[in-house]
Amino acid sequence: MGPRFTTGVDRLDRELDGGIPAGSLVALSAPPASQSERLLYEIAAQRRTLYVTTERAAAGVEAALRDAVTPGTVEVCEVGGGDPLTELIRAVRALNERTLVVVDPVAPLERTPNYRAALTELRSVLREKEAAAVLHCVDGRAVPDGRDATEYMADVIFDLSVDLHRNRLRTRLTVPKLRAGDAPQDALRLDFKRRVTVDNSRDIA
Repeated sequence: MGPRFTTGVDRLDRELDGGIPAGSLVALSAPPASQSERLLYEIAAQRRTLYVTTERAAAGVEAALRDAVTPGTVEVCEVGGGDPLTELIRAVRALNERTLVVVDPVAPLERTPNYRAALTELRSVLREKEAAAVLHCVDGRAVPDGRDATEYMADVIFDLSVDLHRNRLRTRLTVPKLRAGDAPQDALRLDFKRRVTVDNSRDIA
């Protein structure tokens, strides 16, 4: 078994046989009104990470990381302008081996020409460097045309959902797609406190 990238959520790592496989593209799909960024920060804090922000200023992301978790070695950079895909690929090519890449959110890239070809190139670089990338897919009212390509090319899909149960919000994580093995069958109920953990309590109907 090759290198794995821990998510920081012990139960999820066990379900993934140790974490995210090196060389993987991961799509984290979540509604805008969720705490998906907290899960991203938890994953980023586990090891050397390049956190690519496509909409927010780098300083804002760095402040959020400091407030949410005790970060490891996280470098934050912004991509944008006329050719964000080229900027992203260039940044990933410059990385050390076994580095995690977070792209938050991926929607601006999904709206660009040649997005599918860029994903193919990104995956190739990740495999060469035994790295992995988590693409933050916000499922709002205007989903980009490139979202189908993201989910098709992804090796792993994390799907967050939020519902109201007995006047309490519940966040559940499922893994509907896992190319490197059997996808977990059970939903994990996440508890967002200082650390992201799995709530093992059972609701009584």
